Amino acid sequence: MRWLRFLTLLVAGLLVAFCLSCTRAALDSDSPAATDPAAPPATVIAPDEETPASPAPLPPETQQLVASVGPDGLYNPPRGDVRLAVISDLNAAYGSTDYDPEVDKAIALLPFWQPDMVVCSGDMVAGQDLSLGLDQIKAMWAAFDEHVGTPLRQAQLPYGFTVGNHDASSALGVNNKFLFQKERDLAAEYWQNPAHDPGIEFVDRYEFPFYYSFKYGDIFFLAWDGSSSHIPDEQLAWVEKALASDAAQNAKIRILLGHLPLYAVAVGRNQPGDVMDNADKLHALLERYNVHTYISGHHHAYYPGKSGNLQLLHMGIIGSGPRPLVDSQLPPWKAMTVIDIDFETPELTRYTTYDMQTLAEIKYEDLPRFLLGHNGRVLRRDVDPNSLTASEKATCEQRLGAAKCAA
Repeated sequence: MRWLRFLTLLVAGLLVAFCLSCTRAALDSDSPAATDPAAPPATVIAPDEETPASPAPLPPETQQLVASVGPDGLYNPPRGDVRLAVISDLNAAYGSTDYDPEVDKAIALLPFWQPDMVVCSGDMVAGQDLSLGLDQIKAMWAAFDEHVGTPLRQAQLPYGFTVGNHDASSALGVNNKFLFQKERDLAAEYWQNPAHDPGIEFVDRYEFPFYYSFKYGDIFFLAWDGSSSHIPDEQLAWVEKALASDAAQNAKIRILLGHLPLYAVAVGRNQPGDVMDNADKLHALLERYNVHTYISGHHHAYYPGKSGNLQLLHMGIIGSGPRPLVDSQLPPWKAMTVIDIDFETPELTRYTTYDMQTLAEIKYEDLPRFLLGHNGRVLRRDVDPNSLTASEKATCEQRLGAAKCAA
């Protein structure tokens, strides 16, 4: 019977050990922080609170471009409240279904800049040629979609744009009919296709993609059809109504997108027809409704200008055919601009512009202090008009007259 007594004691011992173990586990399950003042507090994450995500690694192509600049890499300015990546004039030769390498480079660098939105001031395809057939025009828009549209949608980047003369020219022929009606129809067909949704928050679609408004946070954008120099009275009435609206006036900043600029800045475009008609009248309208910046293209030359209280960003080109600035010995270059918007600063906007062939930064001081086109003076945006020398004022007055050169 000894073996039976031994087995009974063994079972009893195991039961006691098991109970003691359970008791220790129950005691250990209480948080020491609740009873021990020296214990570090526990980190509590609410069910709907996400842990900060680390930045995604840059795609290999982007890394290579950044590293190609040199040991210091590509300059990335301090971020503002909102960041815009601005491009313009993407097209190559008439009818082209390919793009210059700088177009693909600009798109590949977007993950580095991480903009909130991409903005384009026109000429996304290479139209404005009456010999182009329907299939050729559709092929150009398909190429744009491959190089620009699809990558932006995949990155979930909103795309605000205006049409240019090579997209959908509004030039008029006999009987006041559009010379390029076919191209305008196909541009509208592309942009009104839900598959090509630009991802913006519309305020008023009006005559999208030619005239429309949208917003991003506290920014109000308006796009008008500056694909030729004339805006009809009916559309101009809509522009004024849109700028006077609560959506526009309650925004912290108002930005206009149009292809042709108000005033000439580039060689070969310093003539009527390559700037907006009645530029001074349009300028007064935009100032009346406190438009901060007019972003334009067409002249293929970067110049960060201003006239009166209106900022005039003349966009560089990333497609074919850069042009030199008027009265300047500087060589032409391809360029794109990153705009950082700081709502709490008097200037509201900061530009960082890159030579898209070298990726070097183009600084204000590299550019002329002002430009004298055939229809007006444009000051560099950092130049105080009261700082102009007597010689500079005299040059302006000799060319344009005292009224157009008044501070």
